[in-house]
Amino acid sequence: MRMRPTVAVTFLTATLSASVLPATARAADPAAADSTTFSHVVVNGGKDIVLGPTTRKTVTITWTAQDPEGITASWAYLWHGPNTDDADGILPQYPPTGTCVVSAADPTTSTCKVSFSVDAVRDVDHNALAGAWKVLAGAQDASDDWTETDVVGTADIKRSAKATVNASPEPVKKGRTITVTGKLTRANWESGSNTGYQGRTVQLQFRKKGSSVYTALKTVTSGSGGSLKTTTKAKTDGYFRFVFTGTATTGPATAAGDFVDVR
Repeated sequence: MRMRPTVAVTFLTATLSASVLPATARAADPAAADSTTFSHVVVNGGKDIVLGPTTRKTVTITWTAQDPEGITASWAYLWHGPNTDDADGILPQYPPTGTCVVSAADPTTSTCKVSFSVDAVRDVDHNALAGAWKVLAGAQDASDDWTETDVVGTADIKRSAKATVNASPEPVKKGRTITVTGKLTRANWESGSNTGYQGRTVQLQFRKKGSSVYTALKTVTSGSGGSLKTTTKAKTDGYFRFVFTGTATTGPATAAGDFVDVR
């Protein structure tokens, strides 16, 4: 499933006439451009790409390409799998060339950028694709020779999570038991909905009325369907919330605080 330069060139020729790769590049020996290097690769501003069940998000990749003969075109995309030939995911699905600016101080160096839209269900439709992705970068030099480096960086694409909370009874007498319930769910890219996230550690936090700081009270493990339930003693007016810090495949979630009046 590797997006070879011939595929990328065809796409560029059809859509970006100002950055067209010459036909000679399609037959050029990529080994001739081994002196091309890539650096300063940043995906999504260095942040995780967290996608909900119906999320459409714009992702930007920036990088620096350098070649002794100068860079005439460059491209980059995300891929997932054991290698580029057997990739089970590519973003964007039809990689365009990047917009590159030649350095005024060094004509051998160009800074490049490409932005594309990601639709969770359409483009990342398998939950197993959540986690670490790799960045491939390619470039063509002034001699029409091209090169690609399979791994110039990485990025994490994660399923979004949501947490809810409800503390009761309200109001409650000081010293009485408060029952705090809620639910932890995460995006299911295959069904296009949020589903319960079982077996995850979630922290119950409390913020005293008039304060801006939450403190940890205890940890809870999500049950069947992502259900959350625990108890605590009523001490003073304030807000309760559940906080999930996330995993390698799922983003964090924080419930909106639920106020309890203690009398």
